[in-house]
Amino acid sequence: MNALSFRDLAEIDVGRLKGVGDKKRGSLAAIGIDNLLDLVTFYPRRWVDRSNEARIADLVPGEEALVLATVRSVTKRVTRNRRTMVNANVGDGSGRMEVVFFNQPWRERQLREGLQIALFGKADVYRGGLQMANPVVDLIGDRTGRIVPIYPQSEKVQINTWEIAGWVEEALRRCRDRGIADPVPSAVLQRLGMLGRFDALSNIHLPESIRDKEQARRRLAFDELLRVQLVLVLRKRAMERDQRGIAHDLSGDLVQRFHDALPYPLTGAQRRAIDEIERDMTAPPPMHRLLQGDVGSGKTVVAVDTRMVAVEGGHQAALMAPTEVLAEQHATGVRALLAGVNVPDPGNLFGDRPLRVELLTNRVTGSVRKDVLAGLADGTVDIVIGTHALIQDAVDFASHGAVVVDEQHRYGVEQRAALRAKTVGGAVPDMLVMTATPIPRTAAMTVYGDLDVSVLDELPPGRTPIVTKWADGPLLEAEVWADVRNQVADGRQAYVVCPLIGESEKLEVASAEQTFERLTGDELAGLRLGLLHGRLTSSEKEVTMESFRAGELDVLVATTVIEVGVDVPNATVMVILDADRFGIAQLHQLRGRVGRGAHASTCWLVTQQGNEPSARGNEAGGDPVGNPRVEALVATTDGFELAEIDLDLRGEGTLMSTSQKGRSDLKLASLRRDRNLVELAREAAFEIVDNDPELTRHPELADELALVFSESDEAFLAKS
Repeated sequence: MNALSFRDLAEIDVGRLKGVGDKKRGSLAAIGIDNLLDLVTFYPRRWVDRSNEARIADLVPGEEALVLATVRSVTKRVTRNRRTMVNANVGDGSGRMEVVFFNQPWRERQLREGLQIALFGKADVYRGGLQMANPVVDLIGDRTGRIVPIYPQSEKVQINTWEIAGWVEEALRRCRDRGIADPVPSAVLQRLGMLGRFDALSNIHLPESIRDKEQARRRLAFDELLRVQLVLVLRKRAMERDQRGIAHDLSGDLVQRFHDALPYPLTGAQRRAIDEIERDMTAPPPMHRLLQGDVGSGKTVVAVDTRMVAVEGGHQAALMAPTEVLAEQHATGVRALLAGVNVPDPGNLFGDRPLRVELLTNRVTGSVRKDVLAGLADGTVDIVIGTHALIQDAVDFASHGAVVVDEQHRYGVEQRAALRAKTVGGAVPDMLVMTATPIPRTAAMTVYGDLDVSVLDELPPGRTPIVTKWADGPLLEAEVWADVRNQVADGRQAYVVCPLIGESEKLEVASAEQTFERLTGDELAGLRLGLLHGRLTSSEKEVTMESFRAGELDVLVATTVIEVGVDVPNATVMVILDADRFGIAQLHQLRGRVGRGAHASTCWLVTQQGNEPSARGNEAGGDPVGNPRVEALVATTDGFELAEIDLDLRGEGTLMSTSQKGRSDLKLASLRRDRNLVELAREAAFEIVDNDPELTRHPELADELALVFSESDEAFLAKS
């Protein structure tokens, strides 16, 4: 008899287990458990190691300890300041103690008399007896054994952890004779020192030791990561195999002339990225590459080179930006870089013509728009830069050779796919996806695993370092405005960024409108201030931005609308108010708006301090428990290092968002904790797929992917 596959388990209703009647069946369904596969992959959230438990009689005041006890009584009362207190009296045979919970009224319902619980916290002496305040509580029922699994519980559906543990134990016992099929090649498991699947499932739920549990978690986390990587690698290899691309011709001198005309030498990282891109573009399969680099690392030049490769071969290229302001800025920059460049034109008397760069946004209307559309259709427009206006039905290309998508996280995959589809003849244009937010290596392997990755990890010469300072409290904030005034007096400009546009009743944070009024009348009185935020019209934003670029404004008070793409080399001060309201990536992006010229630049991170102002405003270290995000920004300007810190602080939830639907099959695996496993899973996925491109020799693995990833997930991945 064959071992049970995941599909077999998925087809066995959980109602076949002892004690699962209609009511319990409905409760289990409410927490996502319909079948045996759901049940055995409903992993514990914690494990209580009973070998570390302490008796109440042996507790040392002020020291953390694990106590297993029985609830004797529970009471609830409301204090004079309207706080709820729940008091529980617990005992373990050696003694008793009080457990108190503040503002947790639901504890009265949870802690019923006679219940077996595990408490983890610090005991202190209160009124002559022991008391533990707000400890971690796990309900363990009558479960025995050294390691007790604690499952996610829902008070709403009234299912206890020991009930789940009992059903899991029964399910595994009934599977033991046939075993659970292991679709991962044995050679891979052996090389990596992995447990077999049945042992892993048994040890994650019923471990004899913490080591057993950790080995089980490693194997099951590897399975999760391998499934994701297999989908991405299969997609990547299929695209390389099945899609017809354009083998661009680089036999001319157009690209080289572009390099020779640059006013500065390329960095080693830029040269490496350009070599990788040109190698992809001259090969027949369509390129699908991610270019990531830190703020100011020179992505623009690499992106222009990509488009010039397409133009040299007689094709057109497009860049899609997320905003009109950014598209217009790209167009201005590209035209400046390519001024005086001619392209071959056999129909011209002189054999060539000026290279034509056009802008296409919703603000381009009338005869100008008609002229751009006609030029795209007949091939006389070589490079077009625009917003989502590029994917409208009226836009047709004569020969679409390359697509560059800037700040891709701001686009849906459908938009990117629509732009890529705008071609004739069936050849798929090469695609370069750019992001200015450095991505941790493991996250890039998972979220962008079907893309090849080029990394710009050097800054071009001439970029001045940015000094980051922390002003914590109103007294230190005075130094910030003094610095702004001094910089303006020296002919420089400054940004002031606020988290909100207008005043909020719920949040005590700076708003752009209030800050503009305050600074105009007080700290920065006499200076020329402008206001920029998302409620302004496109034309209002552009007028303000152009005034700032032209030096007609000294200070720009703004929201995060300036986070991406705004380039004013004369701006040398960035002030971010309520900096603790921003994430690390956003703070780093905002900081990158200065330091873009030859002058030394400063970024001030201003926070509100509740107590006495400290002297840490100018110090790199600061209070170690103050604000780890702000401290990280003060300590380093390396975006890749900050990305890793961000992943450690926030976990991968922000990475595995709805924009990555279908890739979040991660119950145990963590991009943060399992960096090594991600790399091992990716290597294994390439090994399996390159030896078996259709998984015909691994039918169980193929079936498991089909089971785990729905059709909509696959469709999503196919568009990305």
